[in-house]
Amino acid sequence: MRSFRTVRSAGFDTLLHSAKVTYDIIRHNRADIVHIQNGGNSLFGAVLRLFGKKTYLSQDGVDWRRDKWSWYGKAWLWLSALLTARVHNQVIFDNIFAREEFEARFRNKFAFIPFGADVIYDKDAEGVLERLGLTAQNYFLFVGRFIPDKGLHWLKPAFERLETDKKLVLVGGAPNPSGYEADIQDTADSRIVFTGFLYGSEVHALMRNAYAYVQPSAIEGLSPVILEAAYLGAPIICSDIPQNQYGMAQYGNYFENRSEHSLYAMLRWSLEEPERLAERGAAGARHVAETFSWDSVVDQHIAIFNGCAVTQACAEMALTMMPASRVS
Repeated sequence: MRSFRTVRSAGFDTLLHSAKVTYDIIRHNRADIVHIQNGGNSLFGAVLRLFGKKTYLSQDGVDWRRDKWSWYGKAWLWLSALLTARVHNQVIFDNIFAREEFEARFRNKFAFIPFGADVIYDKDAEGVLERLGLTAQNYFLFVGRFIPDKGLHWLKPAFERLETDKKLVLVGGAPNPSGYEADIQDTADSRIVFTGFLYGSEVHALMRNAYAYVQPSAIEGLSPVILEAAYLGAPIICSDIPQNQYGMAQYGNYFENRSEHSLYAMLRWSLEEPERLAERGAAGARHVAETFSWDSVVDQHIAIFNGCAVTQACAEMALTMMPASRVS
């Protein structure tokens, strides 16, 4: 593994890092096949193709619509999509909705491989609960970046309205200092716990012991955080965007996207119906364990790298997984 330094500037940090990696691959001829993340890096994929490399890019969503980007960031991502669709040996999507949009726009066929969800649980990591002053089943949980896309500006006020002694644990932060992060952290509610960045086994311990995992995102690909939390048994409360409904099917607890009122109603329902919430959490865990496997993800990527077509069975299965229940 090689590490490269970059700058602390949103957007430009990724571009500089990708440029350094591309130069290193070409100068030292380090790879025949390069797997690239995110369509914003397609320019570097084009350079690698000029030097005879095979490139495969994973695209998780329609990135130019994300609220976190400035107008020039959105313009870069929109233009990069033109390269994404044309220069790579294959583009791999983790959700059928973004893939369908790309296929309609560029009149081309792309691959689909959903994320896996299975994790190895380390019970020793449960010490994180004591360190943070938490008890099992007595907190709601969110894990992710503090950016507008993730919808924390709806979750925080919705939770503050609840009459409960349960806590809201927010794991993560902004990748770069931002006014949005400061606004989210500005609260007088002592029930809201900001942990900073946590990773791996400690996050999994928080997921397994949460009363419910909450994902208020306005836009997502197929969220690996939701899948891991569900796999570990946490009931999932999430926005009703198609990507979330694809992942959780009828086992999610959905609220209307971008609606603080609907999110508040779902949180309140979860407190009033703990047995129904737990039953749905257990059913969701079984569904995710049966549907999303990392072994299958690896096998399908290797097949694509070897020039084989990926089966469309998962995409077809998605059509049967859309019915959702919602409290609003």
